[in-house]
Order: sequence, then C-alpha cells, then structure tokens
Amino acid sequence: MIRAFLVEDQALVRQGIRSLLDLVDDIEVVGEAADGEEAVARIPGVAPDVVLLDLRMPRLDGLGVLRQLKEISRLPPTLILTTFDDDSSLLDGIRAGARGFLLKDVSLEQLVSAIRTLASGGTMIQPAVTDRILKGLEGASLEFASLDVPDPLTERETEVLRLMAGGYSNREIARTFQLAEGTVKNHISSILSKLGVRDRTRAVLKAVASGLIR
Repeated sequence: MIRAFLVEDQALVRQGIRSLLDLVDDIEVVGEAADGEEAVARIPGVAPDVVLLDLRMPRLDGLGVLRQLKEISRLPPTLILTTFDDDSSLLDGIRAGARGFLLKDVSLEQLVSAIRTLASGGTMIQPAVTDRILKGLEGASLEFASLDVPDPLTERETEVLRLMAGGYSNREIARTFQLAEGTVKNHISSILSKLGVRDRTRAVLKAVASGLIR
C-alpha cells in the first residue's frame, strides 16, 4: 500500500483528489494539510511514501515546505501539482528537492501512475510542463555548470536516461532491459556523474536541454 499525503489549500480541490484516490486499491491517503506550516508540522510524523504538494499556499508556500523538510532530512518523494503559470517556481522546486511535477488537470490514471512511479523511486516529469520549463532555462538556470557532457554516455546509459525521462522506476527499467536492479542503479549513478548533477530530475532536464535526448 502506497501512503500518500495531500498538501493543498483549496478544500474542494483537496477533497476531490482524496475522493478519487480512495477509489484506487493500492493508494491510501494518510494525511492532509491546508497550508505549508501544517504540512511541515505533520509530514515528519506521518512519514508518507509520497507527498502531493501545491506550490501556492498561505502562511508557507510549497517551496518553503520542500526546503524546511529537506533541511531536517525528512522530505519524502514529492510530486508538485501545478498550473501553467508556475514555471519559475517549478525550477525552484526542483532545486529544493521535488521529484516531479504534473499539471492539476491530469486524469486520475496519470496521477496514480505518477504516485506509483515516485513511490518506487522514479521521477515524473510531464512533457507538457517540461517543454515550457526548458524554454526558460537560460533565464532561470538549474545551476548546471555546463551543458557539455564531460564523458560520453554509453548506448545503454542513453537508453536508461530515456526511460528515466519517461518516469520509469529502477525496477521498471530493469525489467525492460532484463537487468538486475543493482545494475540499473549503477548505470544511473554513472549518468549523474557524467552529467554533473545530483539527482534524476536534473539529469533528465539537463539531458533534454543539451540535446542528449528528445
């Protein structure tokens, strides 16, 4: 069972998401917060598998939640639920430790898929959002030292990177290539090292920005 925590200031939206997730057999909503301060206070004690996080909230916004939980090493895999006008905040969210982002108008099937992906160690970056963010990379750097790759990726590393961009978890990538999950983890560590980034989300964005994958 995947334990999810909702952070959303609009009660109707929050209740709607919870009602939909209650229909899913392998996901349980274990807590809610109506603002950032409540989220920071409750999430460490609940220790959910995945957090669904709104960015714009009173008292403490989503970025503040990410930063404060990361500072105390209690940040679960977090999926930002966003609108189309939050591009710059999304970049800050990635810097602060978010593992993915989806538009709020996604289907239940897409949301459930994203929750499962994060819970299994993957990253979820919705293409419709990524395209908009990449257009703003020059003006809002993700702190890439360079868009050049120090060492070329192997063919298998490039294949793994493409699946990472699709939101596949380590287990799913291992199944696809009939590899041990530990081997996939080694490939990903090598990819992060070669790209000069510290997490999967930055790896995918840098790979797209530098033309390694499309």
